[in-house]
Amino acid sequence: MYVPNGNAQIAVKISDTAKQQIFRYGEVDYLQDIHNKLTLNQVKSTAITNKFKVNKVATPITSDPDITYWYRIKIGHNPQSRNNWILEFFDQTIDSITVYSPDKQNNYSATFLGSSRPFTARMYQHKNFSLNINNNLSGNQIYYIRIKSHQPVNVIMVLRSVNWFISYALDEYFFFGIFYGMILVFGLYNLMMFIAMRQKQYLYYIAYNLSIGLYEMCADGIAYQYIWPGSPIWNHNAYGVALFSASICSVLFAQSLLNVKVNAPRLNKLIIWVMLLRSLFFVLCLTVNKNWFSYKIIEIIPLSVAFYAGCYVLMKGYRAARFFVIGYSFLLTGFIIKALISLNIWWLPVTAAIYYSLSFCFIMEMIFISFAIGDKVRILKKKEEEAQLLVIKQLKLNEELKDALNKNLEDQVQERTKELSEKSLLIAQQNEELKSVNQLLKQQTEEISRMNVLLEQDNSILHQDIEKVTHDRVMSTEVDFEEFSKIYPDRETCFKFLSDLKWENGYACRKCTNTHYGHGHLPYSRRCSKCGYEESVIAYTLLQNTRIPLNKAFYMIFLMYSTNGKISSHKLSEILSIRQSTCWAYSSRIKKVMNSRKKETKNAGDKGWSKLVMELE
Repeated sequence: MYVPNGNAQIAVKISDTAKQQIFRYGEVDYLQDIHNKLTLNQVKSTAITNKFKVNKVATPITSDPDITYWYRIKIGHNPQSRNNWILEFFDQTIDSITVYSPDKQNNYSATFLGSSRPFTARMYQHKNFSLNINNNLSGNQIYYIRIKSHQPVNVIMVLRSVNWFISYALDEYFFFGIFYGMILVFGLYNLMMFIAMRQKQYLYYIAYNLSIGLYEMCADGIAYQYIWPGSPIWNHNAYGVALFSASICSVLFAQSLLNVKVNAPRLNKLIIWVMLLRSLFFVLCLTVNKNWFSYKIIEIIPLSVAFYAGCYVLMKGYRAARFFVIGYSFLLTGFIIKALISLNIWWLPVTAAIYYSLSFCFIMEMIFISFAIGDKVRILKKKEEEAQLLVIKQLKLNEELKDALNKNLEDQVQERTKELSEKSLLIAQQNEELKSVNQLLKQQTEEISRMNVLLEQDNSILHQDIEKVTHDRVMSTEVDFEEFSKIYPDRETCFKFLSDLKWENGYACRKCTNTHYGHGHLPYSRRCSKCGYEESVIAYTLLQNTRIPLNKAFYMIFLMYSTNGKISSHKLSEILSIRQSTCWAYSSRIKKVMNSRKKETKNAGDKGWSKLVMELE
């Protein structure tokens, strides 16, 4: 109800027939304290009280965080009321609320509320700010409310009976449980999908859901009540971090789900720029002015880009985007409602349903996004089935071609058989001649067999000589890495060499000295059959904890040994294509072992480099 002349303030009457009454329009007067210095006595004075203005919007808003706002409400008390009554404030993000309540002697007592105060200091352990009003008063009584907050807030004041407050609070927390429970359920569902499908989009959606849950907990006051009740400072910044995380994760999820990189390359570049700019704004909020977190309207940009991306790829025929577009339509609607309320453009009274409309839209968005993920999986499965049908069709075609080829071959075989039968007579005559020749061939065969045995012996000796020559060549100081890799071409070969070298004198468990073992989980590792201790093949060697390829590590040890440690780390880096700092660190370690084993390697010859591999126990 709005009073055009603004001279008379409407009193909200206490009545047992009404469970609650929200202060609207002409029921609230406000005053802006530009210098933040006014006291209650000054506000009550005639000079100041005439400066109060009638609230002309559905929900009063503190639009300027640098000034203090005073509000004046009038409550018509009824001492005959059977109910106790409380005054409650909806917006849980208000930093400081001071309520000045009258008593029978017309004196005022102050009650301090707000998110900057410890949660345990509240009169009611509830997410909203609530205080009792004196039910023994009669007639119209004026209450003054002083509000100061670092960001614009909605000043939604409600007069409620305690009975209705308890009923309402229980229902509210019940629905909160459902809301946050659904977030966890959707998160666990997508975690299972990620484990099964191994696609990043599920991780993005899990992070998005958790961020939305944290943001809603910050906005509802649930986080303050249950997560950081003793740290009010978190109330000022946590919502900004959660909102940034939700914004970035939602765009990353949309980019992955819609396959924007393939379906819309130019739009993908825009999405990347939006994420970079949003991240820059987040950094500025943290480093320059944390009050900038209150500009939540900026989230309309990444949200609109993601929504447009869904519409664009849907129009291009990507059917998996249809549920995505529906889900983001709900989310966009809820965000617009919240924005209109924040900007004081919303024309309807802010009821509980309107206040929690964004939470409802989040739920609808999660449901439809789950449909979108399932739809994408179904489409991929359908494409896979179509591909399988094409493969089957191609296999049938190949079978038909094979049958035709076989028939052609059979015809050719018949023709050839006919030709051969004609020649069989000639062959029979020649067989007689061949019999005599076969006798001679038999003798020659025996001689050839004897010669083959001798050749095999010679080949074996020659093969051994070649291997020895190759090994000697590789072990020379001038061999390059390509030739060295012929002996140690891969990780498997290096593991086998280390296993033979490490346990050439037999196996003994380092824990219990047991000499019996089985195969371990890693290649060539050994597991004690008694205590179960597993020792890898590179443990207690010079190669333990090295991050470079084993064959390159071998070659580096070989070069250090063959050059007596005189080769530089820069040369090693050039030869092995490894960073010079890594070569220097590893070569220093090799040189240290060489110095400690001079006696062992002095007369070891080309095998000396392998003696450096086994490090100290």
